[in-house]
Amino acid sequence: MTRVLPDKTGLTAAVDALRKDEVIAYPTETVYGLGVNPFSEKALEALFSVKEREWGKPVLLIVDCIAQIEAYLAGVSDTAQRCMERFWPGPLSLVLPAVTGLHECLVDERGCICVRCPGHPIARELCRAWGGPLTSTSANLSGKPPARCTEDALLPGVTLALDAGELNTLPPSTVFDPETGTILREGSITLEMLGDVVALSSLTRRSTAS
Repeated sequence: MTRVLPDKTGLTAAVDALRKDEVIAYPTETVYGLGVNPFSEKALEALFSVKEREWGKPVLLIVDCIAQIEAYLAGVSDTAQRCMERFWPGPLSLVLPAVTGLHECLVDERGCICVRCPGHPIARELCRAWGGPLTSTSANLSGKPPARCTEDALLPGVTLALDAGELNTLPPSTVFDPETGTILREGSITLEMLGDVVALSSLTRRSTAS
C-alpha cells in the first residue's frame, strides 16, 4: 500500500485509484475508513474481500454535501433536513429512503441507505475531488478494532492511504433513522443533542451491530 499526503497530488492519486475500482483508506473524524466507488460491482467486491465482510451487509456512504446524494434518495423529510442542517458536517449518519436499483451492498431490508457528511475536511475534499459519494467502512477486518492510523489500515488489498497521522480517540458516529426516530447506534451525537431538533418523546434507542 502507498501512503500519500492528503494534498492535491495525493488526492489526485486517490481518485485515480478509485477510478480503477481499487480500495483506498482515508481519515474521518473518528477512524480511518475504506473507500471505493459505491456504484461499481467490481469495487464493492474488492472492498468486501479486503475487509472480510459478510457479503450484502450494507456499507455507509459519505458525501461532501447533500447535493452529492440527492439523486439517490427517494425523499428527504423535514426531520432529516433539520438533522443535516444542525449536525453536518459531523459524526451523524442518517438512514434515508433510497431510490430503487441501488446495489444490495448499499441498502438495508427497507430500501434505505446510510449517509454522512463527515467532519474531517480531508474526507470531504476526497468526495469533492471524486465528484460524488464514497463508501465508508472502518479500515479493519470485520470484528477487529478500528484503525486510528495508516499503519493500522495496512490491510492486504488496500492500494493507497491518505495519511493524516494518528487520529484522536473519539466515539463512533451516531446512526439515526429520522423517519422512525430510532437511534440505531449512539455515538458522538447523543440522544439529548438530537432532542434539540427532534422531540425527545419521539426518540428511541435500539442497539445494533454496525
